[in-house]
Amino acid sequence: MYVEFLVNEAVEDYAFQSTTPEPELLQELIDETNKNMGWPQKLSGRLVGRTLKLLAQLHQPKNVLEIGMFTGYSALSIAEGMPEDGKIICCETNPRAIEFAQTFFDRSPHGHKIEVIFGKALETIETLDTPLDFTFIDADKRNYLNYYHKVLEMTRPGGLIVLDNMLWSGKVLQPESDIDDVLVDLNKEIASDPNVENLFLTVRDGMNVVRKIR
Repeated sequence: MYVEFLVNEAVEDYAFQSTTPEPELLQELIDETNKNMGWPQKLSGRLVGRTLKLLAQLHQPKNVLEIGMFTGYSALSIAEGMPEDGKIICCETNPRAIEFAQTFFDRSPHGHKIEVIFGKALETIETLDTPLDFTFIDADKRNYLNYYHKVLEMTRPGGLIVLDNMLWSGKVLQPESDIDDVLVDLNKEIASDPNVENLFLTVRDGMNVVRKIR
């Protein structure tokens, strides 16, 4: 479940309108996702996507991992900010979403940076042997602690980990379910870990941006 507006709807719309638009191909991807895919609200959207693009542009990561690709909006946003010789590995378990996303990757000037691996992300992570520069986590919330711990081990000092939906529609304030507890515990762990520094952004459904120090 996702509540679109955690802040005043007019304020959210003002932020949206005041942010540099995504490229036309990504706008088309949004439209086609809304028309043809179930759960289109899973798509990251402009504010998250442009945040990811800007972070990648500033950080210039060459080895990137995305856990939970859906229809490819966030992957293309990150790839847009990456250097030409960068590579992003996307983990996804929905074959239809992969097929849909690939049609847009094939049309994008940044699509060559993206490799999609079908299967469970924890299994895919075990096959990777290159230190990570940048990871975006936006998949099943029950596994967020597992994803984060695995990725943190593989992230080079100075690397970034960005976790989406960390406000979980505000449920982290009064946790009632197992998923709520997972996100609350992870936010506490990140904030208290001397080996990382983080910035919790109240963008859309909450983004926790983590930098590994050592």
